[in-house]
Amino acid sequence: MAVDQKPGASSTSPDGSKPASKVTKKKDEKKEEDLSDEDLALKQQLELYVERVQDAEQGVQKLALESMRQEIRTATSSMTSVPKPLKFLRPHYGSLKAFFETMPESDLKKYLADILSVLALTMSAEGERESLKYRLLGSEGDIGSWGHEYVRNLAGEISQEFAKRQYDDLPLDTLMELVQQIVAFHMKHNAEPEAVDLLMEVEDLELLVEHVDATNYKRACLYLTSSSSYLPSTDDLLASDIAFTIYTKFEDYASALRIALFIDNTQYVKQIYTSTEDLLLKKQFSYIIARHGLVLEIDEDIAPDDDDREALQEIVNNVKLSEGYLALARDIEVMEPKSPEDIYKVHLIDGRASASSSLDSARQNLAATFVNAFVNAGFGQDKLMTVTSESSSGSSGNWLFKNKEHGKASAAASLGMILLWDVDSGLSQIDKYLHSNDNHVVAGALLGIGIVSCGVKNDCDPALALLIDYINKDDTIIRIGAILGLGIAYAGSLKDELRIRLSLILGDPKTPLEVLVFSAITLGLVYVGSCNEEIAQSIILALMERSDAELGEPLTRLLPVALGLLYLGKQDNVEATAEVSKTFNDKIRKYADITLLSLAYAGTGNVLKVQKLLGYCAQHLEKGENYQGPAVLGIALIAMAEELGLDMAIRSLEHLLQYGEQNIRRAVPLALGILCISNPKVNVMDTLSRLSHDTDGDVSMAAIISLGLIGAGTNNARIASMLRNLSSYYYKEAGHLFCVRIAQGLVHLGKGLLTLSPYHSDRFLLSPTALAGLVTVLHACLDMKSTILGKYHYMLYILVLAMQPRMLMTVDENLKPISVPVRVGQAVDVVGQAGRPKTITGFQTHSTPVLLAAGDRAELATDKYIPLSSVLEGFVILKENPDSHDDR
Repeated sequence: MAVDQKPGASSTSPDGSKPASKVTKKKDEKKEEDLSDEDLALKQQLELYVERVQDAEQGVQKLALESMRQEIRTATSSMTSVPKPLKFLRPHYGSLKAFFETMPESDLKKYLADILSVLALTMSAEGERESLKYRLLGSEGDIGSWGHEYVRNLAGEISQEFAKRQYDDLPLDTLMELVQQIVAFHMKHNAEPEAVDLLMEVEDLELLVEHVDATNYKRACLYLTSSSSYLPSTDDLLASDIAFTIYTKFEDYASALRIALFIDNTQYVKQIYTSTEDLLLKKQFSYIIARHGLVLEIDEDIAPDDDDREALQEIVNNVKLSEGYLALARDIEVMEPKSPEDIYKVHLIDGRASASSSLDSARQNLAATFVNAFVNAGFGQDKLMTVTSESSSGSSGNWLFKNKEHGKASAAASLGMILLWDVDSGLSQIDKYLHSNDNHVVAGALLGIGIVSCGVKNDCDPALALLIDYINKDDTIIRIGAILGLGIAYAGSLKDELRIRLSLILGDPKTPLEVLVFSAITLGLVYVGSCNEEIAQSIILALMERSDAELGEPLTRLLPVALGLLYLGKQDNVEATAEVSKTFNDKIRKYADITLLSLAYAGTGNVLKVQKLLGYCAQHLEKGENYQGPAVLGIALIAMAEELGLDMAIRSLEHLLQYGEQNIRRAVPLALGILCISNPKVNVMDTLSRLSHDTDGDVSMAAIISLGLIGAGTNNARIASMLRNLSSYYYKEAGHLFCVRIAQGLVHLGKGLLTLSPYHSDRFLLSPTALAGLVTVLHACLDMKSTILGKYHYMLYILVLAMQPRMLMTVDENLKPISVPVRVGQAVDVVGQAGRPKTITGFQTHSTPVLLAAGDRAELATDKYIPLSSVLEGFVILKENPDSHDDR
């Protein structure tokens, strides 16, 4: 028998898998097929066992099974190649199976089933699931003792069997018992991702909660939250939900709060607050909420004590943001105000540009106003608008009147940007312009009041009190200034009073179109992501009642954007409204449909929706249709959710550039701008640099603005030099030069201390108000000539919603800044990696406060303190570590 089988045995692996065995004797090297003496002995031994298993006597059978089991177990421990016993038993698999069928029910039969189950690991035919079949027939013993590979194979077969049984409506109990064992085994052996995958396959993630322990819950949750980007809807929410439950179980409340914000569940947020008594922790939660932009009322359930409640509300209201930002600026020594000339650096440009830049044209001055506002944002001082008392109010007045008409509005509003977040001093400085006789100046001051209050809440609502009376004035520009100011000041706050007042404006057929559009945008910003039906109705009716001529106006295209903002990131909830949008006038129907789709799925990474939008981009348009612009932006908005989708979207946009029609090419630069906002990737930078010299004026202007967006707040030297060259290249083109100036202002945003990225907390959370601001500006940029380059340039100020200091500020238990050493380096994705891998690479050690670039992560370099938040970003409270051994 042995002689017959020899060629068969070795045919599985010609070299007989010698390297894996611990051979002591010299191997025979006469022939390839020859086995060493030890292997030969093992082979004959096993064949003897196989014969004895089929013996009539039970005692003999039992002994043979025991010995066979022992051989297989000892060999399974090394999994570098197919274990020898499995290989030698291969020819007998069939005869053992046949004998198994004839055996009577007994413990021995179960014993043999266990062995067959392990043999099936290498021998059963594809798709037969025999390993699982015999496992279920076998004894209840510990499956882990057969080794990892066996357990993994079983898990794979279970998921197939589960799908089949579910389809055929068969009972699942026996399978689920096995799943329990496998999950317990995986969790014990640091294979959390495999346990999670199996539970997802058998649709029972809840099981995970009872199997995690303090050593592995972080890894399990990290895998859950990371994989939720790739799961279909409902499953993704479930994964996040389970992660939330696990974090709360182990009292990692800061991480649980991030999940609650991620799934946008205010109920959960309150639950986190009430599940701890620690006031310091609650203060840390408040910092996270303030950074996210969630408007939260701290009630008695959250903090029973009045003083505590006030302290927490103050943090949530972001009152301390200005103070922290200026402390950072002082630490980095950039308090000195900068003038636009410091940014243009004309002396670095060859010849011809310097001649034109000295011209004092109104448009050049307007550009300088924006550059000045962006660069000195939040510093409270500059060289154009807030010049000190030496010249009394003379010089700031001078600058204001170097602008023409609507330019004055932007100049007055720029004061709001310079005094950003400092509401008290801001309102007193802007107040004087409210009494001007020039309507444009008043409008700018009203917008400035909104900008100063952006993201900072106040119990007495000064912005509302000051602005609300102006929204029904006769003069259109004043109304727009007040309405847009309210939108910026109260973005995301769901203020009911604004809904009532602005809905009246929307419903009034006499309202001028531009006032109507800005009222809708403001409602979209204030009620962002709220799915408010009433406001949606008001905007839809306003859209339906407008004449064909008005629907053809470029500004009207912002109405669908306002409608989309109500459903920002809310996925399926948009469907009813999307159905209604199909009844709109032909001129705007398709545009509205695509805009709604792209905003509702923004930041979700939904691949099917990206495919749908790519389908729209492939169509050839009739004259006058323009819905492909929003489709291209939509691809970027949806795909920006995670790194993988982002890179794929960049590649798809490259293809659209090569094969798309002109109106698609005009939107591609803007889409690249939002994908890499404040994150200047070299390949995107090169593409935009190429497009900024495009023969089509609209493409090149969009590319220039996008260079500003991807470099926003980074002071990136390469982009700065590209823009300087462009300013000399386009020195005769007023429109292009204006765009170059705006881009230069953006690159040096807040002297390099600010970011426009809507993502925070290790790129995990997406701030809806920040995204809303960016989306509105990008849609306005789809038709630059009539918005940004026309008389609506003040729409650029809506970007303030996305401006945040890109800092890490550590504070002590009294919320006073303290300086501690931190390591800052490139973040490393450690999802699913074994052990405790390093989370950052190429780090440098700095003392806080520090700046964090895109893709950077920080960790404390001392064990003297314990941070109350696992993600070091924004304001982090440090608690002294009682067990510290660090004497520094």
